Parts: sequence; structure tokens; C-alpha cells
Amino acid sequence: MTAIPASIGFDTNPLDRRSDKRNDHAFIERLRNDPGSRFLVFNGDIPLLKQGSERDPWFLASETTAFGEPTQSVFLGEESDGTGRFALGFTLMPEDSSADPIHDRIDLRSIAMQGLVAPGTLGILGEAKSMLDWHRRHSFCANCGSASRVAAAGWQRICDVCSAHHFPRVDPVVIMLVIDGERCLLGRQRQFAPGMYSALAGFVEPGETAESAVRREVMEEAGVNCEGVVYFASQPWPFPSSLMIGCFAQASDTNIVVDTDELEDARWFSRKEAAEMLAGTHALELSAPQPFAIAHHLLQAYVAKGASVLSS
Repeated sequence: MTAIPASIGFDTNPLDRRSDKRNDHAFIERLRNDPGSRFLVFNGDIPLLKQGSERDPWFLASETTAFGEPTQSVFLGEESDGTGRFALGFTLMPEDSSADPIHDRIDLRSIAMQGLVAPGTLGILGEAKSMLDWHRRHSFCANCGSASRVAAAGWQRICDVCSAHHFPRVDPVVIMLVIDGERCLLGRQRQFAPGMYSALAGFVEPGETAESAVRREVMEEAGVNCEGVVYFASQPWPFPSSLMIGCFAQASDTNIVVDTDELEDARWFSRKEAAEMLAGTHALELSAPQPFAIAHHLLQAYVAKGASVLSS
């Protein structure tokens, strides 16, 4: 059986989410006022990091007052020592570093790519970004259009007009490496960095299994039939709030017909080329996603084990 990677970007989150206490106002306020509790600060969807060698994203409650009143607040969970962790969303000054000489405003994707924070902190930042983004996008009731209010320490929105309760959503996305023996199928979208190829991916549709979504998306994007779908690992992907379901699939034919609305290109790559792309030594300077993305780990597992990754 294919070994599951120990850590993929955003998948490590050490907090006890304490979902049982989200409606306990006294408990949440006790944590919020605990001197040991810490807060993540976001300017829109951009986290603020303290300048310095450690790029610390955690703020004391007293330090957050400099930013004014938050527009969103979410209880993220409890640390092992019993202190709380919260996310605060603000609408601050524009992205001009000269206007704020104390903090760095670095988008979450860049933080992950550059390895600026520890894996556990990256996972918490992902949780925070997804939740704050949900609040910004869902301030009105989807049922009747009235303004909704925050409840359950940030994990619900309630409409007082029609009594609808709204909960954070997670969108399932399949991402799959299709294999034909010593070759794998990779594609590139127009917005990718020059020369980068990745595994194909797409959203799971209502009434569809992940396995069916793998087969449908590969056919739609590359015109290749596949079968024998095998689960590999999953990854939270906070852009804005997806769950990437990593799979391998066996190709049953190999003729590629690219859907140019979805992809710029798709092609078969040898296992050797895949290894070179991961290592950054490909003769044509082609590259693969970085280790914070599950596509990197799909390729890495295939390079290490070949078509045996299809064995359950």
C-alpha cells in the first residue's frame, strides 16, 4: 500500500477545536480574556506577520487593539495548555508596506511556499483564512436575503428574519495522477508559473462520488478514459475553502484531447521526467508543484513506487 506522507501543507493543525464549547459564551470569553491566549490578525485575506527572523503571526489581545475593531472574529480552538486561539479580520490600510513598518503582509500561498511558519501554524492559518473568508462572503442570508448575525463563536450565521442557520462550507475537489505504466499524465493551466505542470483536478459535483469525479474530470480535461481509482491522501486548501482529495487512477486509453478552455496543455511524462521535474533538473526547465501542494506528493509517491501506487 502506498505510504501516506507525514505532512502536506495546511494538513497539520494541533488545536483542539472544542466544537462542544462554541455556544458556551462564558467559556469563549474566558479564553478571549486569558493573558495566554493569542490572536491571528488578517487584513482582508492577508495575514499579518511580525517583522523579524521568526515572522511570528500571533498577537496578544492588547496588540490587536492598534488595528481598531475587527469586522470578523472566530474561535479557532484550544492549545494543549488550555489557552485559546482566535482569528480576527480587519479592513486596514492598502497593501503598502511603507505605511506599516512593523508588520509584514504576506499572502498565505507565499507563506506556505517560502516555509515562513511551522507546519502546525500553517494549518491554523489555513483554518483562519477559510473561516474569515466565509464570513466576508456570507453576511446575508441565502434563504431570504436579510443580514445574518454571527453565532457559535464564529462557526454559524443565523438569520433572525427567517430563522435559517448557515454553516461554513467546504468544497470537495479531486486531484488525480493518471498513470500508464512508466508514464503519468500532467497538465498546465494558463495561470501556472512558466514551465510548471501539475496533476489534473476538479470539483466534485452534487450526487457524485470522488471516484466518479476523477473519471469525469480526466475525460473532460484531457479526453482520457481511466479506471481503478485509488485514494492517496487529502489536504485542506484554503483558497478559499476546499478539501483536495488526492487519488491515483489507471489510464485505460492514452490518446489526449485537451480541453483548451480548462488547460493550456496536457501530456504524458515519463517517470524519469517526473523525478527531474521534482528535483528541478528537467532539461526543458519544466517543474512540478512545491511540497506544500498535494500534487507534489502524488508525483513523489509515483516516482518512488511507479505503477504499484495503484495497488490498494
